Amino acid sequence: MTAMDDSALGSAPRWAVVASGLLSLVGLGISTYLTIAHFVGVQALACNANSIVNCEVVTTSAQSTLLGIPVAILGLCYFVVAVPFYSPWAWRSSRRLVHIIRLAGAVAGMAFVLWLITAELLIIGKICLWCSGVHLVTFILFVITMLTVPKMLSGEDA
Repeated sequence: MTAMDDSALGSAPRWAVVASGLLSLVGLGISTYLTIAHFVGVQALACNANSIVNCEVVTTSAQSTLLGIPVAILGLCYFVVAVPFYSPWAWRSSRRLVHIIRLAGAVAGMAFVLWLITAELLIIGKICLWCSGVHLVTFILFVITMLTVPKMLSGEDA
């Protein structure tokens, strides 16, 4: 067997499969809500405004777009791709590439979340609770992925 032999993969624990599948659906739901609010008008967001929490300020800031694309749409695209990669079928896949893509996606998602949190706290000075929900889901998916995928790729059961 070579290092890239697909049959040398370990398996993911049931808790990781269930938790990541549900979390990716939650992330899809929240990012769908944020995308709809972007097009309908941020006043549609259920978010109380106070000294630190203000979804409208965050979602209409200059940092709410990247290269002219609303961050809400980028989040929606991320979870549209993530949902199949966190499905039970993908976790059971014997193809290494599926697990490598999941790992790379989790790292990229977490890197983007770190930028968004930095923008909220240091540039905008406000926090969006709905955005924080997406950030938390992305972080937990990152942790689950980092706890399981490297072991699976090395041939161990995670």
